[in-house]
Amino acid sequence: MKKTDNTTIWFAAGSQHLYGEQTLADVGRHASEIADFLDAADSISSAVEFKGVLTTSDEILKFCREAVADSGCGGVIFWMHTFSPSKMWIAGLQLLNKPVLHLHTQYNRDIPWDSIDMDFMNLNQSAHGGREHGFIHSRMKRYRKVVAGYWQAAGVLNRIDEWCRLAAAVSEQQRMRVARFGDNMRDVAVTEGDKVSAQIAFGFNVSAYGLSDLEDSVEAVSRDRTEALAEECFRYYDAASDLRPGGERYTALLDALRLEAGIEDFLEKGGFSAFTTTFENLGGLCQLPGLACQRLMNKGYGFGAEGDWKTAALVRLMKIMGRGRGGGTSFMEDYTYHLSEDSPLVLGAHMLEVCPSIAASGSCSLQIHPLGIGGKDDPLRIVFDVPAGRAVNAALMDMGGRFRLLINEVETVVP
Repeated sequence: MKKTDNTTIWFAAGSQHLYGEQTLADVGRHASEIADFLDAADSISSAVEFKGVLTTSDEILKFCREAVADSGCGGVIFWMHTFSPSKMWIAGLQLLNKPVLHLHTQYNRDIPWDSIDMDFMNLNQSAHGGREHGFIHSRMKRYRKVVAGYWQAAGVLNRIDEWCRLAAAVSEQQRMRVARFGDNMRDVAVTEGDKVSAQIAFGFNVSAYGLSDLEDSVEAVSRDRTEALAEECFRYYDAASDLRPGGERYTALLDALRLEAGIEDFLEKGGFSAFTTTFENLGGLCQLPGLACQRLMNKGYGFGAEGDWKTAALVRLMKIMGRGRGGGTSFMEDYTYHLSEDSPLVLGAHMLEVCPSIAASGSCSLQIHPLGIGGKDDPLRIVFDVPAGRAVNAALMDMGGRFRLLINEVETVVP
């Protein structure tokens, strides 16, 4: 099933009764055909459902109320096949809090020069109706995405899908829960923030838990389960003989996988889709959970190191938006520079927790190395190369009274 999440995009056409019942029947037939085409298109990642033709203020208000109340509605697409007077839309749009896409298209791609008449003009006036609809959104200062062009064109479909992915992320962030194991890295400012303001602005809830809560979950994991996870790792990653059964480091691998299973159980039980850890607060954990964070990110969880709950939420949302597109999404940190004037570079890295979803094919290996911070046993991690190509760096920061989302387009190069 081609979905970015478990929500559906609602599709509705706007019109009025001025043009007669036959015109309205044609509007409904054409709008249903467009919605069905979008729903079936491989390039559209969300399900799309036709919800009818809206012709009066009461119908529009009823539609918007139902969209708001239905958790399965991930967003709405509006299309003005004819002219739909936009004062009818004010009451409904004032209530609507779902992502909106205004599809500025028309049913026919070409003008039928040989047969065009006034009946055709009455029916096919998207150029007219779309401007009226765009005006009322702008007049009311309502955020929306506008996609203009023929509804079967590849570029139009790609832009619709980009919005669908954003709508899926919006739906996720409104119900997302982030678990924090320990606090922020001490004395660090940029990873701090107002969690109440974040929930008001974005919807996601951030909750802190003591290490004793996590330790109980980790201790409850059986050896049989960790050994099964180890066999899974051996299928996916290269591993040295000392990490395999009978090897002197095999127990360290099982410890790392017990952390993974314990964290995942905790997250699943609490309905969390993102989490943070910090190396300054490990309690009774035997090693810093590097392998666990990598593999859980690879499953789709958001993660932020050193207590960075804003990054954990952002990683989860970007995984939702990028699902099925190839490539991957990972927690990352800018570490050091190559300041050549001819080829300036930034080295992105972290101690352990980089997601293998961004790995080059076949490059992953299980390794264990000393870590000079944290004061625990040497941790496991997945080591891999990353392919060259275009990428995006994003960071969410609390600036005091407002949030800033910083996005940089970058070119990844082979080290």
